[in-house]
Amino acid sequence: MAYSATLNLVAGDTLPELTIKLKDSNQAAAGKVLDTEDPSTWAAINVADATVRLRLRAVGSSTVKSTLVCTVTDGVNGAVATNFPTGTLDTSGIFEGEIEITFGNGGIQSVYDLIKLKVRSDFD
Repeated sequence: MAYSATLNLVAGDTLPELTIKLKDSNQAAAGKVLDTEDPSTWAAINVADATVRLRLRAVGSSTVKSTLVCTVTDGVNGAVATNFPTGTLDTSGIFEGEIEITFGNGGIQSVYDLIKLKVRSDFD
């Protein structure tokens, strides 16, 4: 299983906003030659008519801890964003997140690679 770069966060925080650009590693972006090892050559996934969720769980667990609905900020270019509502980052530990896209036609696509989050305890 591949992970993104680890995001370092602090328990209890509700920010920063997490911005994600969703891309298809099987399709070249306009004017690019597809290189499956180079995300800058991948086409954006059009999420203009989609609902995008970030589902979080502790590493090693099968229980989803939180499901965050992302805001589509630039659907044609695959851009979405979310913050961390109160209670999402309430415990320290290592977590993984799965992006799930539900398109307007009802089709569901989950991004294979996971987002990794390292949450440390705060001082309070």
